[in-house]
Amino acid sequence: MMAMTKVARVTDVPPGTGKVVRAGNTVLALFNLGGTFYALDNRCTHVGGPLGEGTVEGTQVTCPWHGSIFEITTGEVVEPPARRPVATFRATVEGDDVLVDLP
Repeated sequence: MMAMTKVARVTDVPPGTGKVVRAGNTVLALFNLGGTFYALDNRCTHVGGPLGEGTVEGTQVTCPWHGSIFEITTGEVVEPPARRPVATFRATVEGDDVLVDLP
């Protein structure tokens, strides 16, 4: 059963940016792409860099540690050194709150 967990307020993550957020024991990278929110596992699949602190360009985020690039909307790898996609979680907005669907 999935649980919707509040991870941020809409105003915490301006459009075109990402933020590291915590939901229980899960650390997520939360992104706001033009008002639509996306949540990824915060750990880069290369060596665990913090994706929520990465640079966002369009719909892609660059890991600040070694430059792996991921497609925010799908979690797929765009540029190595990472080879495996990063896990994604469904994010929704209710009022001023951003909720993420966690397993």
